[in-house]
Amino acid sequence: MIKEITTRRSIRKYAATPVPRAVLEEIIEAGILAPSSKNRQPWHFIVVTGAAKAEMVTVMGLGLDREAQTPLLPESAPYLAGARQTRDIMNQAGAVIFVVNTLGFEIHQPLETEDRISEICNVQSIGAAIENMTLTATSLGYGSLWICDFYFAYGELRNWLETDGELVAALAVGVAAEEPAPRPRRTLAACTVWRDR
Repeated sequence: MIKEITTRRSIRKYAATPVPRAVLEEIIEAGILAPSSKNRQPWHFIVVTGAAKAEMVTVMGLGLDREAQTPLLPESAPYLAGARQTRDIMNQAGAVIFVVNTLGFEIHQPLETEDRISEICNVQSIGAAIENMTLTATSLGYGSLWICDFYFAYGELRNWLETDGELVAALAVGVAAEEPAPRPRRTLAACTVWRDR
């Protein structure tokens, strides 16, 4: 098994150290090499560092404040505190890479069956790209955190990033300031069914 698969961790504490552009480029190149449905390569990456990262964190905070008053995700209010913690993690990390689905649909847009299937396939492709990126960050000695709960500030961040695509995920990257233990995993037997006849 590839060593990075077993040693990769979700890092939530970072040293205040910038990530060199060459490292970020190598991480993104790994994402670009991921397989994609029909070779559509539906991804676009927006790298946020330095003063822009501080501005992005402020914008996310404004979105979280708005979400507390006028929720996009009303049933998710209990998770707002976790999203605020994520914002703080993004602030610590040397860089945040937003991943955009260039072929994605608007969040509230109802989809016909064919479009829904394309959306699922494109998101799977982007997931493969992000996994490549996390493993490459690990191989280069950097920590990363795959982030989804920026959705509480989806509109604010999408406008600030000036993208027409669908924001799918963010990846915090930086010098790890923690060494978390591996988290429990389900066993092969618990999550696998074999059909051989």
